[in-house]
Amino acid sequence: MNINLEWYKVFYYVGKLNSITDTAKYLCISQPAVSQSIKQLEAFIGVKLFQRTAKGMKLSIEGKQLYEYVAKGYEIIIEGEQQLKKILDLEAGEIKIGASDMTLQFYLLPYLEKFHEIYPQIKVIVTNAPTPETITFLTEGKIDFGIVTTPFEGNADMDIIKVREIKNIFVGGSKFQDLKEKKLKYSNLKQYPLICLEKSTSTRRFMDEYLQSKNIVLEPEFELATSDMVVQFAIRNLGIGCVMDEFAKPYIETDQLFELEFQDKMPKRHICVVNNNKQQMSSAASKLLKIMI
Repeated sequence: MNINLEWYKVFYYVGKLNSITDTAKYLCISQPAVSQSIKQLEAFIGVKLFQRTAKGMKLSIEGKQLYEYVAKGYEIIIEGEQQLKKILDLEAGEIKIGASDMTLQFYLLPYLEKFHEIYPQIKVIVTNAPTPETITFLTEGKIDFGIVTTPFEGNADMDIIKVREIKNIFVGGSKFQDLKEKKLKYSNLKQYPLICLEKSTSTRRFMDEYLQSKNIVLEPEFELATSDMVVQFAIRNLGIGCVMDEFAKPYIETDQLFELEFQDKMPKRHICVVNNNKQQMSSAASKLLKIMI
């Protein structure tokens, strides 16, 4: 069946406006073109769809029945066009981001605040998860982009942009004051209880890989889900904590914690923005990335 959708478009507006003249003006076509479209549709269907009256075009009984269905479909199309225009104009839409506590707090949050001020109608969904899980979400197409920390395993389909340098430090509370201002070896950590993030995190992976390169393997007494909890455990003298320096900075400044010094400096890491270059990104997500990078 070869259906000419233009016939139905004309039929919809004649049925809505009850006028060939008004339909022609609205669609910017000639009155004969409107009349011809109606005649062709009637011939195609095999039934009269309108009756001419003194007040204009009146739908026939069969025309009314058809109009109910055509109107629903055409108005859905119009609604779809309007919604798409809103999305393109950033008046609507959705962004899905993957980020850890660390990358959200110390990189992403100020940009989200700025973006929301400019585009308050855009819905932003942040999936909070460690870096390896965020990479999986990106690969599976569940997020538009991720904010992750090195080290992580990327692939050829990923665009990776380093946006900020960060470093891991070891911190202790009042119970470990004897270690303050000493130049330690990392092997000295074996003598003390250790507080770390879970093995699923990039921070823990980075620490483990660095120490293993020095033939040092540590077995933490506490493995926690968030850096905030590592800091709180360290403040309560439950052990030496390993965290990104920004998490511990407020507590170091108030002397609740101190940073341990080592003979060798642990290499710095990076916060990275990653996206899947095989996956089309929404207009809203692209706009946010331009603000961030």
